Amino acid sequence: MNQLRTTNLLLTIIVIPIVFYLLKILSFIFIPLIFSMFVALLFLPLMRWLGKKNIPKPVSILVVVLLIAAGLKIGAELVQLSSREILNSETEFFVKAEDKLDALLLTIQDTFGVEIDSKESLVKNFIHEESISLTLDFVRKTVTMILMTAFFVVLWLAESINIQRALNNTLLKLKHTSVKTFLKIEKDLIKFVKVKFLVSLATGIGTGLACLFFDVSFPIFWGLFAFLINFVQMVGSIITVVLLSAFAFIELDPTSILFFFILSITGVQVLFGSILEPVFMGKSFSLNIITVLVMLMLWGFIWGVPGLIMAIPITVFIKIMLEQFSSTKVIASLLSGEN
Repeated sequence: MNQLRTTNLLLTIIVIPIVFYLLKILSFIFIPLIFSMFVALLFLPLMRWLGKKNIPKPVSILVVVLLIAAGLKIGAELVQLSSREILNSETEFFVKAEDKLDALLLTIQDTFGVEIDSKESLVKNFIHEESISLTLDFVRKTVTMILMTAFFVVLWLAESINIQRALNNTLLKLKHTSVKTFLKIEKDLIKFVKVKFLVSLATGIGTGLACLFFDVSFPIFWGLFAFLINFVQMVGSIITVVLLSAFAFIELDPTSILFFFILSITGVQVLFGSILEPVFMGKSFSLNIITVLVMLMLWGFIWGVPGLIMAIPITVFIKIMLEQFSSTKVIASLLSGEN
C-alpha cells in the first residue's frame, strides 16, 4: 500500500510539470478556451431565462453574441476617444515632457558620465523595424485570440462543450455531486467577474476624475487604463499608481499639488481594491495572499498578461474542486488561508 502511494506521488510529480509545459506550448488554444468559459458562464443565467420563455436556442445565442458585440463596440469607441484626446492635445504637455527629458539626460550624463548624442538617437533605439514588426505581430495574435474566444463562447453556449457533463465523466462520478459543484463554480465565478468589473469600472472613473480635478492631461485615457489594468489582481493597482505618478511628475511641479494627486489616486486604489472589493467578494474568495502571489507568478509565466488576468478565477475553480474530496480539503484550506 505504501509502495502504491509512493508510486502515485512520483507520477504526480512527473505529470504536473508536463501539464504546465503543455499549457504553455498550447497557450494559443487554452487561453481563448478558458477565457471563453468565463465569458459564457456570465451569460448562462440569461440563456436559461430565455429558454424558460420558449425562445429557441439559436436566437438566444444570437442575443448573447449581439450583447458581446455591443460591449466590444463601446470599448472600441472609448479607445478611439482616448486616442483622439491624445492626438488633439495641445503641445504644452509635449514641451514640458521635452524639457524634463533634457534635464533627465543632463543628470544622467553628469552622474554616470554617459555620453548621449541626442534625443533623436535615443528615440530611434526604441522605434525601428524590429519593434514595429513586434507590434504588428502582437496585434495579429490579439485579433486571432479574440476570434477564437468568440468561437469558443458560441460552443459553450450551444452546449457543444458541456462543463457539468465533463465534470461528471472525469473528476466527479456522482451526477448529484457534479451538478452541485458546477452550480457552485458558476455562482462563484459569476460573482467574481461581476464584482471585479464593477470595482474596476469605479476605479477607472475615480482615476479619470482625479486627473480631471488636478488638471492632468488625458483623463479618459488614464481612466480606461486604470479600468483595464485593474483586472490584474494586486499588480494592476501598483502599475496604475506608479505610471500615473511618473506621468504627473512631468506636468505638475513637485509641490503639494503633486503630493495630493498621488495621494488621491492611491486612495482610489485602496478604497475600491483593498476595502470594497474584499467586502463584496465575501468569504467565497478568501484566498491566502501568498496563494494569490504564487498563482499570479505561475500563470503570468505560463500565459503572460492573459494568465495574470485569469489567475484568480482559475485558482477559485481549483479551490472549489479540491473542496469536493476529503483527501484534498486540507489543500483547499491552505489556499484560502483557513486554519
